[in-house]
Amino acid sequence: MTNPTTRLCPSCGAGASGNFCSTCGATLGARSCAHCQAELSPQARYCHRCGQPAGDRVGTAGPASERRVWLGAGALCLLLVGAIAYRVSSAAPAAAPNMANAGASSGALANQDGSGGGPAPDINSMTPRERFDRLFNRIMQAAERRDSAEVERFTPMALGAYRQLDLIDVDARYHAAVLQLQVRNAPAAAALADTILAESPGHLFAYVIRGEVGDLTKNPRLRAQAERDFLDHYEAEQRAKRVEYLDHAPVLEQFKNQADNRKQ
Repeated sequence: MTNPTTRLCPSCGAGASGNFCSTCGATLGARSCAHCQAELSPQARYCHRCGQPAGDRVGTAGPASERRVWLGAGALCLLLVGAIAYRVSSAAPAAAPNMANAGASSGALANQDGSGGGPAPDINSMTPRERFDRLFNRIMQAAERRDSAEVERFTPMALGAYRQLDLIDVDARYHAAVLQLQVRNAPAAAALADTILAESPGHLFAYVIRGEVGDLTKNPRLRAQAERDFLDHYEAEQRAKRVEYLDHAPVLEQFKNQADNRKQ
């Protein structure tokens, strides 16, 4: 037998009793307008007399409810944006890659290359030439250890520092050519040798580079021609007493000995 208190929900049509539908939550009891007190149907969203919102039904968002939802969401967004801005502004600036250990450019810096325990100098405080020389020396040390990974890692940095030099002299061009040879870029090294000869005809560094390019490219004729040109200009260039020759005396002596031995 049907319970006399059970009736159909006007919102979803399910059987319901009490003041609210157990299926959809709609109000089952009589409602009245909060503004003019007119009697409203359970599913009414607006007053049929004054047109004001009738108030929220359970499970149905009216205009006032929707406004509250949007205001709450907006407030939450503002809080999140404020929190992000605070964290960004209070965070420490990102550290730049540490390039201060890029080889020692002099004996005074030898203990500051990461192996001697001394404080590493700030790379940003160096002149462009100091940065280039430091990177070059680090690569040469890695090459002596046969550490190809470190050579390949730092050579692009060193060549980038070379391109930033305000004044590029013969010594810097020779160092750049050696770097190109370390990464087996023979055309770039040969081009630097040509540039050195254009700036300083007969300069011994150019013939050393050409000889190394000949070895790298397995071109014995190029190597032999470089050795002949080196010997032809050696005496005159030594009389010039160039400072860069003193700095690279072992390299020039080795190349000369090799050239003399092949000449005999």
